[in-house]
Amino acid sequence: METLLNPNNIANIAYLLLAGGLVFAVLALLSPGSGVLEIGALAILGLAGYFIFKYNLPINWWALGIIILGIVLFLIALRHPTQYSILVASIACLVLGSTFIFRSDVWYIPAVNPILAAVVSLLSAGFFWVATKKVLEARAIQPTHDLQALIGETGTAKTNIHADGSVQVAGELWTARSKTPIMRGAHVRVIGRDGFVLEVESIKKVSS
Repeated sequence: METLLNPNNIANIAYLLLAGGLVFAVLALLSPGSGVLEIGALAILGLAGYFIFKYNLPINWWALGIIILGIVLFLIALRHPTQYSILVASIACLVLGSTFIFRSDVWYIPAVNPILAAVVSLLSAGFFWVATKKVLEARAIQPTHDLQALIGETGTAKTNIHADGSVQVAGELWTARSKTPIMRGAHVRVIGRDGFVLEVESIKKVSS
């Protein structure tokens, strides 16, 4: 127990939680609507915060600023799917900031185990790059369907839908919204569209 509560071990645990929370946060930004990823990110980051304040871990405020910059750049990258340089910069900021978030006796040496930091940084950077790049490439592809022809088509809710969500219609995944909440897995009908966003309503499946 004393070994586990060693300050260096606490920093390692808090670092792992912080890195995991950032991964969940990125997933939530890439696939909004279900709420599960958002709750997971908040829970893990909240637990990391508990360790930080409980054991009074010293923070490198410049590293926290770099993490915030990385989040801002990531949001910009989502709005500019062809600008991969912004995505690279955001990933670098997130990885660098999380690695140096805890202060050691020397400002340029991370408080976490360097081997742990290296492994987690490589895995996180690879995940951020592959997952985000695929989502941005998918968003950049223009739909081949006549969107107006989709009105009246039926499909399936892939996430909970209200202000936003996703539906499978005509063999493809679409962003959707509805006036009333629709549960994931429900059958839906397209009743309108707003740009590339489909407006849907819940329908009952007709048994054969």
